[in-house]
Amino acid sequence: MTSATDDRAGVPDSVDVLVVGAGPAGAAAAAHAAAAGREVLLADAAVFPRDKTCGDGLTPRAVSALESLGMGDYLAGRPTIRGLHLHGWGADQKVPWPASRFGDHGSAVARVEFDDAVRRFAVDRGARMLSAAKAVDVTMNGDRVDAVTVQTAGGPSSIRVNQVIVADGVRSTLGKTLGREWHRDTTYGVAGRSYVDSGDSDSEWMGSHLELRDPDGTLLPGYGWVFPLGDGTVNVGVGALATAKRPASLQLRPVLEHYARSIGDEWSLTSEPKRVASALLPMGGAVSGVAGRNWMLIGDAAACVNPLNGEGIDYALETGRMAVELLDASDDHTAAWPDVLRREYGQAFAAARRAAGLLTMPKTVPVLGRPGIRSAALMRAVVRVMGNLMTPEDSDVIARAWRAAGTAATRVESRPPFA
Repeated sequence: MTSATDDRAGVPDSVDVLVVGAGPAGAAAAAHAAAAGREVLLADAAVFPRDKTCGDGLTPRAVSALESLGMGDYLAGRPTIRGLHLHGWGADQKVPWPASRFGDHGSAVARVEFDDAVRRFAVDRGARMLSAAKAVDVTMNGDRVDAVTVQTAGGPSSIRVNQVIVADGVRSTLGKTLGREWHRDTTYGVAGRSYVDSGDSDSEWMGSHLELRDPDGTLLPGYGWVFPLGDGTVNVGVGALATAKRPASLQLRPVLEHYARSIGDEWSLTSEPKRVASALLPMGGAVSGVAGRNWMLIGDAAACVNPLNGEGIDYALETGRMAVELLDASDDHTAAWPDVLRREYGQAFAAARRAAGLLTMPKTVPVLGRPGIRSAALMRAVVRVMGNLMTPEDSDVIARAWRAAGTAATRVESRPPFA
């Protein structure tokens, strides 16, 4: 299906700001840049609406970022997620999202709907949309990108550019062309998701199962989730953490189907998993080559994904805004953009990568999880960290300890985030 806001009539010869990738990161960047009066072309290889492998959840931080973008009304009538219902080792706890400047609730929207809504918002703000156009190469003029080549049904075309914002996802085809490299020595994610009919799709709690097992009962270094979508379905998924030394060996589909069966009564599931999809996720800024003189990588392309839960929508929306702010503040983004990312996310990503690394070892999972799930205070701290709900202004013991852990991790790592 082609959206009425698609524009495939022709490829322009030149543009002020080319945004490559129309997911939440790219669409947010295009919306902010257009609102600032810039000429913006938003290009994507797909024709929207299109699907994206994801848990579909919006943390309070993501909801806050959506409101800052100007789309707060979009969530009216959508599910209100009050927090996480955590399970494991014979125990369970309902943990509300902790109070923060981001608000006290999250939500959930299927990505096939959510991404198209943010994209349409960018077009309404004044961005031009170019669909079915894959950015495949660049022409350099010294250290600047002078033009970007896009492949369309009509063949390749070259677009001269002043600035380029790259938001083409975890694989980042254009990012690789520009020198982006994913380093798998730090933790990355392997995830699968599905949709299942449910009688509890209006629940105010996200299900999170910290004790994930395969069909043979073997404990896995991963977790399961259930996001209620409020439309008669829930997003059911499983994720595992891995590194180059300890790659995830689970077979996603059998594990996901087993997990769905195990929670069938709890969530009143009435169908088998449908639309199963999987993905690899670079996390925690585990990429280098995120910027050049007049280009920046944002969102998933810059590995802005929480290493503890695979969540990235809040970072996508935030980096879209931050990149546009830098357009006016910097003549050379080569060092400026990594500095912005490290200042905003460096400590949290470094600490989370270390913690996630421990969870890639199955023997540590029950050692940490069995006593942890029984401590309300510890679970509140875990939810706060997993939701990325701490800010530099927070001065409590947990926030100070988390920042200290991030600082220490950054100092000892051979490759800090975004380096």
